[in-house]
Amino acid sequence: MVWTQYIPVEVQELYEVHDFHHAAALLAVEFPKEFEEIVQALRTFRMGTSDILIGGGNGSNIPKIVSSILRPLGWREMKLKAEMVVDSQTIHSDTHKVDYFKNRVAFDLEWNSKDQTFDRDLFAFRTFHEYGRVSVGVLLTRSIKLNPVFKRLGIMAKYGASTTWMGKLLPRLRAGRGGGCPILVFGITPLLITDWKEEGQG
Repeated sequence: MVWTQYIPVEVQELYEVHDFHHAAALLAVEFPKEFEEIVQALRTFRMGTSDILIGGGNGSNIPKIVSSILRPLGWREMKLKAEMVVDSQTIHSDTHKVDYFKNRVAFDLEWNSKDQTFDRDLFAFRTFHEYGRVSVGVLLTRSIKLNPVFKRLGIMAKYGASTTWMGKLLPRLRAGRGGGCPILVFGITPLLITDWKEEGQG
């Protein structure tokens, strides 16, 4: 976890934060409007235990909550396509979807998918950074600090080790799977659950 001057203190207290290739500085300086919208979205985001319990994958409420904050600000789903052309003939084509895209900033949310989804996200960030289409990537996922919540709710099996959480993302980033793309990572913690109290609290 990194403490950075560019991320407001209250956001760093609510989320687990990791910064690769100076992503926070790049966002704050080169994309101030998008950066402020992301910060405001993180400040606004909250969920209840009912949102955790309902559904999974596309049926989860968590992506719907995030979309309700970002879509009105102009963050749209984007399909990015890259082709390799040799002698006017396409010999290779890749299409990658980004959950939220605005002005060269790519933002993906991974709440509870198979952990291989991170490979797709990082490959997309890396590829389109190399092509000059994406300047910085942002990933929002689960912090390990949520595991005690899942255990007390009796749903730990649903949020297993092979799903998308920080423990599966960080080794990939440290191994360089994001290439040279600056990537800023936020992990959702129990402090964002409106009706949750840690054991021992009143």
